[in-house]
Amino acid sequence: MESPAMESPEGVAAALDGTGYLPDDGIATAAFLARRMRRPLLCEGEPGTGKTALAQALASALDLRLIRLQCHEGIDAAQALYDWDFPRQLLHLRTLEAASGGTLNAEEAESSLYTSRFLLARPLLRALQESPCVLLVDEIDRADDEFEAFLLEMLSEYAVSIPEFGVVEAPEPPLVVLTSNRTREVHDALKRRCLYHWLEHPGLEREVAILRRRLPGLDARLAEQVADAVQRMRRMELLKPPGVAEALDWAQALLALGTGDLDTEVAARTLGAVLKYREDADRARAAGIV
Repeated sequence: MESPAMESPEGVAAALDGTGYLPDDGIATAAFLARRMRRPLLCEGEPGTGKTALAQALASALDLRLIRLQCHEGIDAAQALYDWDFPRQLLHLRTLEAASGGTLNAEEAESSLYTSRFLLARPLLRALQESPCVLLVDEIDRADDEFEAFLLEMLSEYAVSIPEFGVVEAPEPPLVVLTSNRTREVHDALKRRCLYHWLEHPGLEREVAILRRRLPGLDARLAEQVADAVQRMRRMELLKPPGVAEALDWAQALLALGTGDLDTEVAARTLGAVLKYREDADRARAAGIV
């Protein structure tokens, strides 16, 4: 995982810049420290501030595989860590029975069922087996408390014990990025094991730079118009303020239409690319943004 180009926060910033992700100093420093200290990085912030994209950019900058675990309510260890391939185990057992001619050794047959051949590795186990890699645990705030506690144990040791199989330990800790939209508070115990960074929406200048970096065909004037309108929307009381992803969608929609100016008529026609609730669109119109 060592890469001289990422041996300082400035190096991390440059490497992420090269992937099209433009970090501020805080993000670059947090990513550098997570990598140097081999600690998970918990990123919190409003949706659309670039938390998930940071993990993707780190994987690209380090030329490592990105393994993603999308959290949701009810997720459990079998979905996140491993499961056994029961249909294949059953078929294997029947084959052994047929081949043994009625002299099957039960103990040997059972031990042959719990090998890597029948182990279905889910994202967390894959991250341990395939490290070095970047492990993205996305939206941990959507998981239940029990799953968060389970994850806490795994991130402490970077190893898991599978009763029928043995201990699986990462040859080196994966670079772990956890994201949270703060729909609920992540427990202090998990936070203590992580470095923490709160991501803000980018300022106007950086958002213009992001738009132009991600959409090379976007001229400076149109990028500034889009970024300025999006920044004003974020200062309103909207149900879902637009993130960087929505700003990119809006700019891409304007490019697709071949327009070079975000005037009122074009903005009204393309508003669905940036605002996803009718109430928000009405508020933007009432405020004179479009």
